[in-house]
Amino acid sequence: MRTLISTAFVSLDGVVEAPGGEPGYRNSGWTYKDIEFVPEAFEIKGREQQEATAMLLGRVSYEAFSPVWPDMADFAEYKLMPKYVVSTTLGEDDLVDNWGDTTILRSLDEIAALKETEGGPIIVHGSAALNRSLSDAGLIDRYHLLVFPLLLGAGKRLFSDTDKDSQKLRLVEHEAYANGLQKNVFDVIHVIR
Repeated sequence: MRTLISTAFVSLDGVVEAPGGEPGYRNSGWTYKDIEFVPEAFEIKGREQQEATAMLLGRVSYEAFSPVWPDMADFAEYKLMPKYVVSTTLGEDDLVDNWGDTTILRSLDEIAALKETEGGPIIVHGSAALNRSLSDAGLIDRYHLLVFPLLLGAGKRLFSDTDKDSQKLRLVEHEAYANGLQKNVFDVIHVIR
């Protein structure tokens, strides 16, 4: 069974919207505004590219990343990696042709089936709505969170507000940095019922 890893830049109050400057959000670009850059805090981002064997994205994140990431040196390891886009509306003609093999998945059942295949970890970048659905369905196995010392208030959140049983996590790696960022890596403890 493959490990599904959710990786996110997240504010202390749980917001994940527009960390890199995406338009349409009041606090867009919050990861680099008024936060001193500390390179060691982002080491995990390079490690993710080395360890992941596939990428899973929601449609909105795919449409934001696919025009830019294929030509960025910072994301070179992802270029040839197989990608899976979860969408009920995206068609084959909507996929870019310079970012490796991309498969459209239409449901959580298809994601669960993908996890059952042979291979290494699958990484989920961005994709706030997809992350909430994956979490609620018990499909996420690990979280890589870079928590920023900010309260953003309104915005898309990483975790849903669905009324559900508690989900236990095990902290497997953590570090705090001089600029206030915290790296928290959690394994999800799956309870078989």
